[in-house]
Amino acid sequence: MNKQPKYRQVADALRREIDNGTYLPGSRLPSESELSARFDASRNTVRNGLSLLVSQGLISSSQGLGYEVTKHEVFELNASRFENLEFPQNGDAYSTDVTNAGRRPHQTFRVELTPAPSYVAERLKVEEGSRTVLRFCHRFVDDVPWSTQATHYPEWLVEQGPRLTEPGDIAEGTTRYLASLGIEQIGYFDEIAARMPTPEEARLLEIGAGVPVLLWTRTGFSNDRPIRCTVTTFRGDLNRMNYEIGNLSARSENEPQ
Repeated sequence: MNKQPKYRQVADALRREIDNGTYLPGSRLPSESELSARFDASRNTVRNGLSLLVSQGLISSSQGLGYEVTKHEVFELNASRFENLEFPQNGDAYSTDVTNAGRRPHQTFRVELTPAPSYVAERLKVEEGSRTVLRFCHRFVDDVPWSTQATHYPEWLVEQGPRLTEPGDIAEGTTRYLASLGIEQIGYFDEIAARMPTPEEARLLEIGAGVPVLLWTRTGFSNDRPIRCTVTTFRGDLNRMNYEIGNLSARSENEPQ
């Protein structure tokens, strides 16, 4: 005997049908009344089951339009090659990767001088509250919000790289710009974490209920000290990251990513 509450039985059955392709991404589920008849359950029970799937990010609801299976057109980012100056680029790393994937990049910028938060100061090895240049990007793929990126540069770097304070895009990317000035990033330290979004993150990335964000913190180093700390916040349902480490000559180029 199934001892689960009836609303969970409804959610489980619909989840299995979403997983096996009975209901494809972007398709609408049957109405609440149709599901009530199918599962021999009250409208409130069905609604509770549907709400559970909404909270898990599997479906979304629109007032008067019912429930729709969430679309997940995942973008894959090769984090090893991102910002690697040995690979050819067309513009900055983000524009290059998105364009190479056959998709359309678009981003907006905000630049300001701001005190370093504690987590940034720790990574840049500066005093907490000391001034940094914050370059904040709101990035899109095919007009769909993809990520936000907040990069802090220590204030001492501005004298050597004055374009860091420019409000617009640095077309070649800041990593290449700094390298052209002799400030070469020779290594980086990455940290990956996941959590639920803040209200501001949910607004900027248009995240529905139940969808986490992926946080990618990259601290870049020259040969003697840190030169930047970048925190990229991705929609967890639309992004996947991979790394290439060591000799991968045995990996077929035609192997699915």
